[in-house]
Amino acid sequence: MKVGISLPVRELKDDLKALKDFAQAAEELGLNHLRVPDQVIRPGNGHLHEPMMLLAYIAAVTNNIELVPSVIISPTRQTALLAKQAASVDIMAGGRVRIGIGVGTSEEEYHALGHDFHTRGQRVEEQMLLLKKLWTEEQVDFTGTFDAIPNVGINPLPIQRPIPMWIGASGVPKASIRSRIGKLADGWFVLASPEEYPEIRDDINQSAEESGRSSRDIGAEAGVAVVGPRESEWQDRVKGWQDAGLTHLCLRTLGGGLEQNQHIPTMQQAAGQLDVKGN
Repeated sequence: MKVGISLPVRELKDDLKALKDFAQAAEELGLNHLRVPDQVIRPGNGHLHEPMMLLAYIAAVTNNIELVPSVIISPTRQTALLAKQAASVDIMAGGRVRIGIGVGTSEEEYHALGHDFHTRGQRVEEQMLLLKKLWTEEQVDFTGTFDAIPNVGINPLPIQRPIPMWIGASGVPKASIRSRIGKLADGWFVLASPEEYPEIRDDINQSAEESGRSSRDIGAEAGVAVVGPRESEWQDRVKGWQDAGLTHLCLRTLGGGLEQNQHIPTMQQAAGQLDVKGN
């Protein structure tokens, strides 16, 4: 199981040195990946940097750690522009991007960005097909319901062709999202409980097999907070997810009321207890 960590963007805010130090410390500890959330504009807008811009910065100050925007609310974005941004970051990072894709729940954000909230599921499936083409073909001829690409392409293409796409969903994804993961995704972000997980996993695996894919090609990643109300049980939760067969795990130092200077020591302590370099 590959162990990564969330970059505590809301807590570190505009302290670029603190963001850089956290990312570099995570890499030095041998953590597999860094996750950052997406939010452009919505009610109660929190303090968040645009994730592709932030990861371009992080790419320049790290060498090995995987960079994971999770999740980009892709139906609010222009598909070709998102393809170009992700390809650029992948090049800057030397092929270290794994992009999370989701549909979100904020109708206000869709309205502000000029897209239809009610067709977001349909659109994200079309986008995932188109993104793969844009990341692998020099010229793309594509006509869909939402996008038309008339024999043009992005240049340069990313290092990874295609960039891995993982789907983020609600705690218990509805049937259409389980099917989408099985048909189109390289993995999914698990928000379900350990008790709910097996049934959801089995549905996804069935969808994959019905689409001619191997379920072994679909990863799964859950998150575990190492601070906050469940701090005392976080190691047991990690073990439980490992026993469940997850391919990835994401630790979190955020959300527990830590001071800015406490995030790195907390991460170091957790990584030491897990011996992440041995994973």
